[in-house]
Amino acid sequence: MKKIFGLIWIMVWCFCSCSQNTGKESEVEDNRDVYLMSYFKGNGDGLHLAYSRDGLQWEALFNDSVVLKPQIGKDKLMRDPSIVQDDEGTFHMVWTTGWWDQGIGYASSKDLKNWSEQRNIPVMETFKGTRNTWAPEVFYNVKDKVFYIFWASTIPGAFPELPTSESEKGLNHRQYYVTTKDFKTFSETKLFFDPGFSVIDGAILQKDDTYYLFVKNENSAPAEKNIRVTSNDRPFNFPTTVSDPITGDYWAEGPAPLVVGDYVYVYFDMYTSRKYGAVRSLDMKNWDDVSDSVSFPQGIRHGTMFAVSEDIFEGLTP
Repeated sequence: MKKIFGLIWIMVWCFCSCSQNTGKESEVEDNRDVYLMSYFKGNGDGLHLAYSRDGLQWEALFNDSVVLKPQIGKDKLMRDPSIVQDDEGTFHMVWTTGWWDQGIGYASSKDLKNWSEQRNIPVMETFKGTRNTWAPEVFYNVKDKVFYIFWASTIPGAFPELPTSESEKGLNHRQYYVTTKDFKTFSETKLFFDPGFSVIDGAILQKDDTYYLFVKNENSAPAEKNIRVTSNDRPFNFPTTVSDPITGDYWAEGPAPLVVGDYVYVYFDMYTSRKYGAVRSLDMKNWDDVSDSVSFPQGIRHGTMFAVSEDIFEGLTP
């Protein structure tokens, strides 16, 4: 009889323990981060948002409608929206305002729905003859509480001219940057990255104590149009020696890195194929192409990926 009661007690204890563990797992599951993507459509219609819980299947929010319409710039465009959240909870966004502007757009939000007044940051106006200011990216370095904003511009004659195709219109990009702590005052614009080739679409990912810079090799003659990476122990002064292409035998631009579990994903716009792709890595050295495993809303263009809390995500859904 004692043995029977002992077995019953063990079974009850196991059941309760399992139930408690399941409850804890569910609580963690409910509080996990949700991944968001900022993007634009067409020629730059405005800010769109999509979400994912696994980094593979992405679904549009707000029925894929525009969350914020562009109001500034010569062409009044909103291309390449880059969003980062600071440690006080505010989201900061920069974007390309036009094809041939010398400044970039900026706005902020607490909930990704209601945005501040849009402002122009004249980052290249002191560089006479600057052709363009494309694909600005904002990175927040928590260690020093500084925002790094970097973008691609062509200053005629600033660098040795390389052969270009007719479609490139003689553009020869390098990456430039400013820093700020409050988006009111900015450092002097300086050269950010010159790998010796035309380079656009920079994006930084911090993993542990290492900063990774992903860029697009924009050379067109011969055509490269691929994503490469370099790394450093700080988010500037990156080594100009870059990796071999981490993307495949197709044209890719707009790298958007994101940590999902043990993997680092890099999403990109396969713009000639009119679709989105992705590669992922466990060691930041070997990259697997998972483009056939990802899905996105139709017609999306270059943006960024970032994680938000469940509270923020719930505020974006009915």
